[in-house]
Amino acid sequence: MRIRHLFISPGHNFYGQHGQPAGSHPLLEVPQVECVAGRGLRGDRFFDYQPDYKGQITFFAAEIITAMKQELRLAEATPAATRRNVITEGVDLNTLVGQEFEIQGVRFGGVEECRPCYWMNHAFRHEQAETWLKGNGGLRARILTDGILKRET
Repeated sequence: MRIRHLFISPGHNFYGQHGQPAGSHPLLEVPQVECVAGRGLRGDRFFDYQPDYKGQITFFAAEIITAMKQELRLAEATPAATRRNVITEGVDLNTLVGQEFEIQGVRFGGVEECRPCYWMNHAFRHEQAETWLKGNGGLRARILTDGILKRET
């Protein structure tokens, strides 16, 4: 598995915004992130969100973005639109649900799919984005050990 992009955001744009406009917090692409076991990514909106939170870190496959761009003709779609923390390459993230896995020396516990919601239609500016992404919305995970993840070029 390769890490293609790493993102953090200081606030929520969609989560908890039901019935309200999307937020305007920037999604910051960073060269590395600090993973803190049981707490999340330092500097991210979900850091210390809740004890044992199932989405301390989120993953999304670059291959899914590529396929979605092609099938829905989304030439301008970017990995940042997913609002996930880690964009991966070379792994089927669905196989990691219920599994422990390691990346760059940091251990994670795969919890569940990041189920896409109607906000994906807004984020990708396409009315079928949510439906298209069902079953491929990414992975929510817990951070089991401290460490640093770095983007691979």
